[in-house]
This record gives sequence, C-alpha cells and structure tokens, in this order.
Amino acid sequence: MERVSTSMLARIASMYYEEDMTQAHIARELGYSRSMISRYLKEAKRLGIVEICVHHPLARRSDLEKRLREGFSLRHVRVLERTLDGYRSTLSSVGALAAQLVGELTEDGMVIGMSWGTGLAEMVRACHPDFRKGLQIVQIIGAVGSSNPVIDGAELARELSRKFGGSYMTLPAPLLVESEAMCRALKRSRQVQAVFEQAARMDMALVGVGTVEQGHSSLVRSGYLTNAQLQEFTYSGAVGDVCALHFDIDGNLLDIPLQRRLVTIDAETLRRAPLRLGIAAGHTKAKPILGAMRAGLINALVTDETAASLVLQLADQ
Repeated sequence: MERVSTSMLARIASMYYEEDMTQAHIARELGYSRSMISRYLKEAKRLGIVEICVHHPLARRSDLEKRLREGFSLRHVRVLERTLDGYRSTLSSVGALAAQLVGELTEDGMVIGMSWGTGLAEMVRACHPDFRKGLQIVQIIGAVGSSNPVIDGAELARELSRKFGGSYMTLPAPLLVESEAMCRALKRSRQVQAVFEQAARMDMALVGVGTVEQGHSSLVRSGYLTNAQLQEFTYSGAVGDVCALHFDIDGNLLDIPLQRRLVTIDAETLRRAPLRLGIAAGHTKAKPILGAMRAGLINALVTDETAASLVLQLADQ
C-alpha cells in the first residue's frame, strides 16, 4: 500500500465520515483507486485518526425512578434498566446516563464540585464537549493517589473543565494525613482554604458513593486505607461514604479519629449545594446509597436497577 501522510488519511476520513462522500467519489477526487481509499480508511482507524463510537439506547426503569424520587424527595433520578452485561459495562452505561443528565443541568456561570471514583470517571468520559461560559470545576476531596490517576478528583476536574470549556481548581492536599493536627493545619492553609471557599459557592456537586464492604472499597483498592482502617469504620457502623464522609444506614455521620484525619469538604458545606448528584451502581452500593440519601449528602441519583431495587427493599424493612 502506498504510504500517505496522516494529514492525508485525516482528509480522506473527513470526506468519507463527515462529508458523506462515497469511496468511489473520493477516489476520483484524489486520484486513487477505490480499493486504496478503502485501505486508507482502515489505516486511519488503526492509527486512531478515526474513532467509531456506537451509542446504544439507555433503557430506564421509570417506575423505580418515581418510587425513589417520591420516597426520598430526590430532585432528579435516573435508573438504568438491568441487562445481561457485566458490572463494568453496566457502570459505563450508568456513567453515560449521568453524562446526559449533567449536560442537561449544567448552565453558564455554575460552580461544580467534583469528587472522585470510577462512576464519575465514566460520567466524565461520556460527556460530549459542550461549551459553557464562566463555568468552574472544583475538586472537593483530597487526592487519593490512586494507581489509576484518571479516577482521581484532580484529573476528573481537569477533564470535565476541558469538556465544558471552563476553569478548574484542584485541592492541593492528600486525602488521608498522619494526624488530626496535620489535617486541621492543612485545612487552615491559604491554598486549601481558597478551594473550600469556592466550594461553598457550589451550584452542583458530582459525587461517587463508596462502600465499606470488604473487597469492594475503592479507598482500599486505591491504597489509601488499609483493610484494618476500613474495619475501624465498619466497627463503628459505617455502610459507606460520600467524599470520604462516612455514615451509617440511617444517615448518621461518623465522628471517629480516623475520619478526622481525612482532608475533604465538610458535610454542612456539601449539603448547602442545591444539587448533589450521586453516581453509583451494583448491589454493593445499595446500603451506601440509602445512607447517603438519609444523610442528605445526595439529593439526586443515577444508578442501575439492581441497586435501586435493593435500596427500596432496605428502606421498607
């Protein structure tokens, strides 16, 4: 195959995919054979010049959405219908469903708080570039230092601001520090105070909902908490967390020494945000979602049928 430049491959791909020209028309226009144009289009895909994205319809359970919205006074609810796909595929679809909602809700001049986690990463990945004037994204939880940085709050804030054409502020602190005194000192520092002062102006918070279930805790998988530290929360009655603010099934926030070493937004500031959207899926997130709603840490939810059904069952017990 005759080698051509990547700019020529991009030109051929643009003519075919964007201008809807046939391969035969492109061949006549550029002086190549039709078979060469076909090969160049395949080469453009191989090199990543062309990316094919299939948007499957996202079926929803409107009955579960209605029960959750009315039962917990939620402002917005989206529940993905159960499929035969695995958890990773389900979470990706939940992220896409959340991206649709975030796109509808985001307006010019908003301040949006950003937590961290796989669900939020899937939401950010699924967001289509859509410029908003004067938008600011603020990281509201210390960096978890994950081995997978694309799910960390700082990276998510940067990427979402890029998608919407806004600015961003990152929180210059780790999530977990060595002592309560160090945590207090960090929160008093000028740089951290500036971030939390901006977070106090949030119009919307985008948060993950974490579990303390052994083998499923993102904070443990990220290496920030050990299993022994996780047990400190479970022994105290915790079922999950939002922004590393741990709570029990009834929505009571925990106040234990380990919690006081976490650099994150305080519950009162988070609750003042008019819209607090939680994104989570799967059976392990049912208790955390229920506790988060009862704690007032989220007032909007995007989840899947499995988690939604279990939340409603737990609430009826």
